[in-house]
Amino acid sequence: MTRDLWDAETFTAKLREIGARAYHDKHAFHVAMHEGRLSRDAVQGWVANRFAYQRIIPQKDAAIIANCPLREVRRLWLHRITDHDGAQDGAGGIEAWLRLGEACGLARAELLDGRHVVPGVQFAVDAYLNFARQQPWPIAVASSLTELFVPDLMATRLTAFERHYPWVQPWGFDYFQSRVTQARCDSDEALPLTLTHCDTPELQQAAVRALGFKCDVLWSLLDAIHGKYGGAP
Repeated sequence: MTRDLWDAETFTAKLREIGARAYHDKHAFHVAMHEGRLSRDAVQGWVANRFAYQRIIPQKDAAIIANCPLREVRRLWLHRITDHDGAQDGAGGIEAWLRLGEACGLARAELLDGRHVVPGVQFAVDAYLNFARQQPWPIAVASSLTELFVPDLMATRLTAFERHYPWVQPWGFDYFQSRVTQARCDSDEALPLTLTHCDTPELQQAAVRALGFKCDVLWSLLDAIHGKYGGAP
């Protein structure tokens, strides 16, 4: 069966439909978080386990760069590594997440040594990193388009933490605050790349599946965390 090439508007709509249906903001654990129903143990468990994902993001982006033969795309994508790793000590998204852990009462060593990471979380994280390493670079870029849906989630999450979890020190919210803007800038880069370089019906379909896969990864992370810590006191 021969498929027609989608125009940019249709392709974008197909990608956004994935988020509307499958983004992890709808997961029961996130719903409980935003309604203030998580215990301290559950919040800390989420922060510690989510760090397993945060720390591989620069490796994922390095894999995309390594697989991409286009210099202009590599230049465009390169900042994502320093955005998370930081250009120097004390900067970047990983450092901001470590501060969030400290604001929640977790020692930095507890996040760095992975002692709280449950097997299902590690399995999902490894699957995403392997996906980025093995797939054609435009498909790996498409998988990052969960960034389209991040700003609304981060704004909701920030409000929920400030309202419902006063025991979390507010100086730990830097990551949430920065991602509201940063994720929008990132998706403004990744979406045009996807629309331009997924230029056959097969690549377009693969891009939509890749975004669905990424949503499944994020959903699986929360499944594993929810199974360990539950969604409420």
